[in-house]
Amino acid sequence: MRDKLYVGGKWTPSLGSDSIEVLSASTERVIGRVPLATVEDIDDAATSARRAFETWSQTPAAERGKYLTRATEALAERGDEIAQIIAGEVGTPMATSSMRIQVELPQAVMGSYQAILADYCFEERIGNCLVIKEPVGVVGAITPWNFPLYLSVTKVTAALAAGCTVVLKPSEIAPLNAFVLAEIFDDVGLPRGVFNLMTGTGPVAGEAIAAHPDIDMVSFTGSTRAGRRVSELAAATVKRVSLELGGKSANIILDDADFESAVSDGVSKCYSNSGQSCIALTRMLVPRARHDEAVSIAKRAAEERHPLVDPLGGNDVGASNGGGGALGPLISSAQRDRVRAYIETGIAEGAALVTGGAAPPEGYEHGYYVKPTVFAHVANEMTIAQEEIFGPVLSIIPYDDEEHAVRIANDSRYGLAGGVWSSDGERARRVARRLRTGMIEINGGAYSPLAPFGGFKQSGHGRELGVYGLDEFLEAKSLWL
Repeated sequence: MRDKLYVGGKWTPSLGSDSIEVLSASTERVIGRVPLATVEDIDDAATSARRAFETWSQTPAAERGKYLTRATEALAERGDEIAQIIAGEVGTPMATSSMRIQVELPQAVMGSYQAILADYCFEERIGNCLVIKEPVGVVGAITPWNFPLYLSVTKVTAALAAGCTVVLKPSEIAPLNAFVLAEIFDDVGLPRGVFNLMTGTGPVAGEAIAAHPDIDMVSFTGSTRAGRRVSELAAATVKRVSLELGGKSANIILDDADFESAVSDGVSKCYSNSGQSCIALTRMLVPRARHDEAVSIAKRAAEERHPLVDPLGGNDVGASNGGGGALGPLISSAQRDRVRAYIETGIAEGAALVTGGAAPPEGYEHGYYVKPTVFAHVANEMTIAQEEIFGPVLSIIPYDDEEHAVRIANDSRYGLAGGVWSSDGERARRVARRLRTGMIEINGGAYSPLAPFGGFKQSGHGRELGVYGLDEFLEAKSLWL
């Protein structure tokens, strides 16, 4: 039970009396409660952050970096606890992903910023001008539930490193991990008001943050629909907005690729976090002449390498394969039903169901589980190829030649991530350069927490991580000398 918000360096009761129940994704039982922040709570947090900004913005970068280093160490010390919390909230399996993705990745991101600050140039001389980069001000960070700590850390750490103060609103579906982050900042002695935690709903707390006149910037990760609403509200005060939104990423497997490796890796990249990832490679584009070969490999990979499991152990049907690539439940009953509805739509529109499907999986009477699903003979205009499903559903789309593959890949309102596979690295890079998307894996290239993260088109604007993430929270000032 968490009954207080973190405002001005203190744990403070909400000005309202309501709370939010947090449900376990695997048992559907209540595992916690958090305050339902009011508009007045948001106002207090913004006022606190505004007051703290005057001092924190003038704190030397090296000193800010030291706070983040101590917080990184504290995050590592509480890693097991955080992994357990997120496995309960989100359903990420402890055995395969919760520690590696949900805990170690946030540590890597937070830990990177001391080194970035040590080398970052906040001033440069251009002719007779001295150009200074200064913090944008008070930042409202609004984060989703799929990678809750990682996405909070990505925004909060870069903002603090830049000299901004922060009001964080995590998703009300998975908020418990954010309280650990607040405790860590409190324990390392972060000055009062520099970090503030609000738990509440998007229509109340989120909209209050986007509209608040004392908040200078909103950094939002979530759906494209919600991102539009944030932009509308922020426009009234002309505040800066950074949006990381949806994706429908294409994975082009060229005719000279190693199909066994490429298709198997593509299935895994689609099913990461049970498909609840904005960068999931959900559209697999394969040569028409090798379509059936790809389908056979994908079916085997889905059925043998990606079993459903209890995220906290126990009913683990994936134990026989070591649990690698195992899938936990989806986040909620609403999301489970939404994904199953998309699967039914795919069948109704004529896609061939290869494995999985909308029926409830056997052995999982409780929890929000969906079978890992593969569709073949998908046309790119079908609903399952155009809309973000956010579940373990892969669409295999045949193409005629390289030009056709590029057209299909770019035929989407999204442009977040993608992949290209070829035995010829130069060919793969040439194709990748033609894709209108922000991040592209070449032959399964590894994700980097230092490279810019962000997309084109309706996948949003702005970049996170590394130096690019720091730049988002800075304003340029010219001194004409």
